[in-house]
Amino acid sequence: MESLQQYNKIFFIGVAGTGMSALAQYCNGIGKHVIGSDRYFGNSTTNEIQQQLTQFGIQCFAQDASGIDASIDVVVISTAVEDTNIEVQKAKALGITILKRSQLLTLISKTKKTIAVGGTSGKSTTTAMLFDILEVAGLQPSIISGAGLVRLQEKGLIGNAWVGNGDWLVIEADESDGSIVYYEPQIGVLLNIDKDHKEIEELYEIFNLFKSNSKQFVVNQSNEHAAKFSLNKHNDFGVELSNVGYSATAIQPNGFEVNFSINETAFSINTFGVHNVENALAASAVASLCGVNLNTSAKAIKAYKGIYRRNQILGTKHTVLVIDDYAHNPAKCAAAIKGVQAVSKNVVAWFQPHGYGPTRFLRNDFVHELATVLRPSDTIIMSEIFYAGGTAVKDISANDLIQDLKTKGCNAIFIEDRKNLTKNIKHLLQNNSVLLLMGARDPSLAQFAQNVFDEL
Repeated sequence: MESLQQYNKIFFIGVAGTGMSALAQYCNGIGKHVIGSDRYFGNSTTNEIQQQLTQFGIQCFAQDASGIDASIDVVVISTAVEDTNIEVQKAKALGITILKRSQLLTLISKTKKTIAVGGTSGKSTTTAMLFDILEVAGLQPSIISGAGLVRLQEKGLIGNAWVGNGDWLVIEADESDGSIVYYEPQIGVLLNIDKDHKEIEELYEIFNLFKSNSKQFVVNQSNEHAAKFSLNKHNDFGVELSNVGYSATAIQPNGFEVNFSINETAFSINTFGVHNVENALAASAVASLCGVNLNTSAKAIKAYKGIYRRNQILGTKHTVLVIDDYAHNPAKCAAAIKGVQAVSKNVVAWFQPHGYGPTRFLRNDFVHELATVLRPSDTIIMSEIFYAGGTAVKDISANDLIQDLKTKGCNAIFIEDRKNLTKNIKHLLQNNSVLLLMGARDPSLAQFAQNVFDEL
């Protein structure tokens, strides 16, 4: 049987990616010899992730197979890396074992008491909140996340991985590539099920296997699809529900914070949106199964600093509040817009869809969700679909979604080249407006958001 112990020298192809860099840092943190390559390395542009990985002692190469030799025990790839990749070909020629990212994470998860957080939306935030709670409780947890925790980034880290001395490891369990079915966690968490990368029926099959593989299972009873997977309502959670173990009530948005109660224990979180209350509720419910009381959870949630590009406030300029957000599917985009509506009567939301296939698959869902949440005073803007390479059929445009939204009476604008965004929206930004920038997968989005803020 394979184990993490048999691999000492590990090479990551695509190490700059969020998921891969987290595994690389974790393996480095437990004493493995870690090397990696990425297509963003080796050119004239300075790459911050490369600098940080190098600082941690992880050797970085351009993605040209120069870093792969017979001394390597295992090469790790993501689902985005194809067999034709030059480094995959060299690894095969040398007879080096090749593992998918999910297979390595499975081996890591078997070395700890693992909590796997699954669901369509909220995984990164809930994972981060739960890690914070366990940390405040003194349990010295570990984390492998899909997004950097701000408080870890403040220490100069990438922020999406941490090796603690305790028994618990908190991980994100991804359903988009089906890898969630490989984990056998001590506690499995199902936050919600919404159409994203797959149809609902296919997601049911995947999450049913996730449930079967989990020793304990916690679900969100407020989500009709997730509720069907309940094993024990005493362990479940929900908003304004009386028949679950953990219920959030008395939710009061107050500017940039939300006050609420969980089982009559007072909570406050420094962010906005009911969806973040659900995330805090999920984290607190799971922490209770780890022996952490609600007062400790409330203390941790009050001090929660957020995660990279999730409701991340860049600042206020000329009375316009600019927020950068990772929202990228219909439910997440709608939730992000709804969350900021609580702080402004005029929301200008920009979105860059990613991938022609996903955009085509979710076209009607995007239009429905956005048209439902947008107010007459709000505006939605899209730029052209982000293309990451490969053999995609480019038979759809973001403008198709914009035209659909217009037919539903929404204020919708297509600005094909995002470089032209700032100069074309200044007339829309009234006093005390919110400019919400949304998108994922494109590594340049954070810098783009900062540029927009600087140009206002």
